[in-house]
Amino acid sequence: MRVPVGWLAEYVDVPAGTTVEELDTAFVRLGLEVEEVHRPAEVTGPLVVGRVRGIEELTGFKKPIRYCRVDVGEAEPRGIVCGASNFAVGDTVVVALPGAVLPGGFAIAARTTYDHVSDGMICSARELGTGEDHTGILVLGDGYEPGADARPVVGLDDVVVELAVTPDRGYCLSMRGIAREMGTGLGVPWRDPGAAEAPAWSGEPAWEVTVADADRCDRFSMVALEGLDPAAPSPWWMRRRLAQSGIRSISLAVDVTNYVMLELGQPMHAFDRDAVRGPIVVRRAREGERLTTLDGTTRTLDADDLLITDDSGPIGLAAVMGGASTEIGDGTSAVLLEAAHWEPTGVARTARRHRLPSEAAKRFERGVDPEMTVAALARAAQLLAEYGGARVAGAPVDVDTRGPRPSIALDAGRPGRVAGVPYPPAQVIGLLEAVGCAVDADDDRLAVTPPSWRPDLTDPADLVEEVVRLAGYDDVPSVLPTAPPGRGLTDTQRRRRAIGRTLAEAGHVEAPAYPFVGLPALDALGLPDDDPRREVLLVRNPLREEEPALRTTLLPGLLATLARNLARGQRDVALFEHGSVFPGGAREAAPLPGVDARPDDDTLAALLGAVPDQPWHVAVALTGAREPRGWWGPGRPAGWADAVQAARLVAAAAGVQLFVRPGEQAPWHPGRCAELVVDDRVVGYAGELHPRVCAALDLPARTSVMELDVDALPPAAVPVGPRISTFPPVFLDLAFVVPDEITAAHVESMVRGGAGELFEAVRLFDVYSGPPVPSGSRSLAWSLVLRAPDRTLTADDVARVREGIVAVVELQGITLRSGGA
Repeated sequence: MRVPVGWLAEYVDVPAGTTVEELDTAFVRLGLEVEEVHRPAEVTGPLVVGRVRGIEELTGFKKPIRYCRVDVGEAEPRGIVCGASNFAVGDTVVVALPGAVLPGGFAIAARTTYDHVSDGMICSARELGTGEDHTGILVLGDGYEPGADARPVVGLDDVVVELAVTPDRGYCLSMRGIAREMGTGLGVPWRDPGAAEAPAWSGEPAWEVTVADADRCDRFSMVALEGLDPAAPSPWWMRRRLAQSGIRSISLAVDVTNYVMLELGQPMHAFDRDAVRGPIVVRRAREGERLTTLDGTTRTLDADDLLITDDSGPIGLAAVMGGASTEIGDGTSAVLLEAAHWEPTGVARTARRHRLPSEAAKRFERGVDPEMTVAALARAAQLLAEYGGARVAGAPVDVDTRGPRPSIALDAGRPGRVAGVPYPPAQVIGLLEAVGCAVDADDDRLAVTPPSWRPDLTDPADLVEEVVRLAGYDDVPSVLPTAPPGRGLTDTQRRRRAIGRTLAEAGHVEAPAYPFVGLPALDALGLPDDDPRREVLLVRNPLREEEPALRTTLLPGLLATLARNLARGQRDVALFEHGSVFPGGAREAAPLPGVDARPDDDTLAALLGAVPDQPWHVAVALTGAREPRGWWGPGRPAGWADAVQAARLVAAAAGVQLFVRPGEQAPWHPGRCAELVVDDRVVGYAGELHPRVCAALDLPARTSVMELDVDALPPAAVPVGPRISTFPPVFLDLAFVVPDEITAAHVESMVRGGAGELFEAVRLFDVYSGPPVPSGSRSLAWSLVLRAPDRTLTADDVARVREGIVAVVELQGITLRSGGA
């Protein structure tokens, strides 16, 4: 919200001598963040108001040139040459006299041009630094005396303070709300621009209005005007204030609605009365309805959209944007002005659904004052009558279905207990009344009725916050609480940190992503319709409409990060992420307890029961070179084995034994996917992505990923130091001919079991297929380390181990190919 200080001073008696820095401090004390202070462009020298007394059109030049006689408050008018043609005799303009210096160091001097002496310059808004319009001269309108200082007229002495208004302070998106806050904060009188009584309009209502959805629109007001001069310009002071507030001037009728919105906080809409067909009906959209909005876009409407309609169909997307069919045009002389109060959450949904973050929607979704609808109509009608000659036709329409606001019970001592500051009951009552609340006191028990412009005040905690805010956050003491002695990290915390540290040490870069996902991302992974990962939990108010669900897998966010890095020129990327996922499924709705008391045990149990499981997963994604090439060799590309090795690193860091076997799971490539197994339980998958998934996500072929459920891993055993034998080891190499359907992990487990108590370590060191190995089989060779704790092994000991291993594996149809000690 941009706040011109000069405009604010019309409603608040700012103490004389108050600097911009002091106003900045006052805003901050009230909880309003000052984003920026916009100071006007610097113009030095004489800058005055002038009135055009005569115009002589000069001929014989390539472009239109005029020699103007301009009254600048001196004995004789000054002659000024000007190339603009948007002003006429009698118009009031801004004149920079010789000696003035305009923004950009542009010095003004008397000079001869086009065979005439130009004794000054008639200025445009852009030349003065007050706007971007340089297509014509700045015409001020009536009410200004020639020779008067033009700086306050054009806003060159007016500072604009830009505020960041939080969603709960929607009333501060208006000069009325800011004036109330500043008057309270500075302790000075302020005037409410919305307090003026509406005129006693007579006659029958000029239009028939029906509100079919009172839950979404509890007040709808409308007034009809006629006789508007379509060519009447907006007065300069209004155009200047709109420009200072960041709103472009369009036409008198539209500018008036925007000005009243800034002044009173009540958005309005102006319809071309002659284009409205029949009665107005406020209703929800029907299936298949479409509306062309003022931005020229034809929108397909949703059943949740609220509309303003006539006999021709939708003519406005309620609270968001009007329709093109009833737009105010250059010839509009009859106007319907509408001001209503709309339910905030419905407005927010519609604005996001159609991607229309309009100024009106921004205010309605934060909550506006329903008492301002008729007051805003009266103010707009008065401005259109004054500057456009319009007159009200008939009485206004005011459909009001609101009920009384409920009161809030508050203990007068509660603000003091919360803030740690003694607030006397009289001070608490006074501050609440300054907010606009009606307070009924019975000793320390207060019944507080919030004002109509504060829909955010619904609970005692809200009232406590208002008391502390207005009393001053600076009065709240800063006390550092004593930290209780800790017990160190839990086993779960240590395991998670160990996993992250291990992957980072192995060359993976952590890349955390937002825990939100959209259904198209799950489609890109090729998940089947019955995959449990498609059962997502939808967020009621998502940050992005495209990602409304909580993730059930880490892969969408991790692969999006991988693709983003590749698009920015990275070629060798190894990323990992570990965090919670949120499996979906049917769940009981969580209760919504109040904030006035602690929830009971049943409510807490229901709340916890509604919270979904949040297992902790870890995922890895790799592409490009895993080992770089150089003088030492050609390097090595990342592949499925690196994804499997990452899983082994995770298991080792968690202190568990991991086994690998073939598997099949989307989005991995069938035949290049490994199941990760711990204690006969599948805890994850690793391997190459399916080619269709790589193509859908713009990833290189054979991109490899791994995802593993860390919470599914059993607790690690208490580590015990190994027994160190003083006797030498014996190395035994065995090679087996293994059918292709038997995994190496299965054979290795049999080798471990067959070795008995002399087993110390085993490693697969060779895989071979081809002659003389039969077709459908492959040769797998292991190197074993055997050792006894109490003696040196003999050849007989090694032979017995060898025979035991061979006997075990032969039961599975595996034959010994070669071996030796």
